[in-house]
Amino acid sequence: MSKIIISCAITGSIHTPSMSPYLPVTGEEIAAQAIGAAEAGATILHLHARNPDNGRPSADPAHWAGFLPAIKQGCDAVINMTTGGSAVMTMDQRLAAPKEFRPEMCSLNMGTMNFALYPMAARIKDWRFDWEKPFLEGTDDLVFKNTPRDIALVLSEMGARGARFEFECYDMSHLYMLKHFVDRGAVSGPLYIQFVFGVLGGMAPDPDMLVLMKRTADRLFGDQYLFSVLAAGRQQIPMATMAAAMGGHVRVGLEDNLYLSKGVLAETNAQQVAQIRGIVEGLGREVATPAEARAMLALKGAAEVGF
Repeated sequence: MSKIIISCAITGSIHTPSMSPYLPVTGEEIAAQAIGAAEAGATILHLHARNPDNGRPSADPAHWAGFLPAIKQGCDAVINMTTGGSAVMTMDQRLAAPKEFRPEMCSLNMGTMNFALYPMAARIKDWRFDWEKPFLEGTDDLVFKNTPRDIALVLSEMGARGARFEFECYDMSHLYMLKHFVDRGAVSGPLYIQFVFGVLGGMAPDPDMLVLMKRTADRLFGDQYLFSVLAAGRQQIPMATMAAAMGGHVRVGLEDNLYLSKGVLAETNAQQVAQIRGIVEGLGREVATPAEARAMLALKGAAEVGF
């Protein structure tokens, strides 16, 4: 089988700091965990920023500047900046830091959807920040807006800056939206498609859905794409293992899952990377180096970023 890319999502807007004391919040924590994940074998680092004063997801370039240069200096992993940010951010906010820092890769969500996180609120007893509980409870009425106009804007703004994309597909319809942009000439291969499972409002982490997504992508994109799988929550490792066995790539990290095993919190992102690395190598896959991933995905190279 081909080389396998391990992505690691270091921190994000899905899980709140209250759910784990190990979720990185400050720039120093994010940088340290990212570098540790790279040392454990992560090829790509998927990054969000947080306000270190209150733990909120942040679009402020100043918060991104608190860790991007340190990560670049500390490892050679590909840095993949979110353009999703948070469902409550405007598109201008979501694009502010990526436009300034011009990364090799950006994530791009391929459709508007319900983004329902409210069931998590019932599992938290002690809240670290006062915004967390009302935010989670309010997601029973939260729409994550990613219209065709939004998608076209991200493709235009970040494509002009030399970035390539991790196309995040939470549903079958998102594959067809991606095909629409391929047909428009706005996107060219090799495509890197992230099948996202486990967010209420998108696909459940069902093996049958993974098979269907893979068959559909094969039909739509032929040999012009690579696929990766992330599953939020306890199905993270089982679904990633299935993806690796199917010839795909994998994503782990504390953005998607806070645990190492049942009832055992992961203390670092590196622990999850080491766990999935052992599994995929046991399946006979060899982990791609950052240089190999750059060649596989036709990236511009770390020397061309703006940090």
